[in-house]
Amino acid sequence: MQAKNMFPNVYLIVGVNSDELTHSKKGRTVMIESERYEAVRHCRYVDEVVRDAPWQLDDEFLNKHKIDFVAHDEIPYEFDSGDDVYAELKERGMFAATERTEGVSTSDLVARIVRDYDIYVRRNLARGYSAKELNVSFLNEKKFRLQNKMEELKDKSKRVMENIGEKRFDMLQKWEEKSRDFIDAFLLLFGRDGRLSHIWSESKGRLMQAFSPPSSPHREGSPPSSNEDITRRTKIQKTH
Repeated sequence: MQAKNMFPNVYLIVGVNSDELTHSKKGRTVMIESERYEAVRHCRYVDEVVRDAPWQLDDEFLNKHKIDFVAHDEIPYEFDSGDDVYAELKERGMFAATERTEGVSTSDLVARIVRDYDIYVRRNLARGYSAKELNVSFLNEKKFRLQNKMEELKDKSKRVMENIGEKRFDMLQKWEEKSRDFIDAFLLLFGRDGRLSHIWSESKGRLMQAFSPPSSPHREGSPPSSNEDITRRTKIQKTH
């Protein structure tokens, strides 16, 4: 984006080195050359991609592609001899310096891949790639597959514990509801104003009536009882 906005009406050409040249100059690449060509081609700021670009630009290459300026960061990029690859272009005023983006570096990306190598290999083995495709030894393959199995077991155990936790919470809620219902029923039955208290009061009243019956009234004209007759006779004798 910096190179595209350096001058008005810029036609941006990006040269991409081949795998063979890059391996000989810098070492192994993460992406193969065809992937790198396509990645650059899909950048919206790029107007043209030059495949198999040379490591050091000469006049023939510059004239062929009608290049006016070459953009790169200003830090010297050393060649085999130790000289800066862009030294001649800088002297001729054909070099346009760009600024490095803080925190973005291909070396950092490679370092991250190397650091997390085991994770990437395990993930790709789980996806179905063979050990041969990933350039992994037999022992390392078995080690990574065992680690994957252990991770699966750990995840399953975690899910089981989470499910148990949810069910336990539901059980506690139901127990609280049932216990409240039980307490309410107990108080309704055995409380001071409960049904059992009323039943006991009614039963006690009936028992008292059964053991202490009221005196039954006698009808008019009915013969008096023997006690009444004796009392009357006594009163008569006292009168005489």
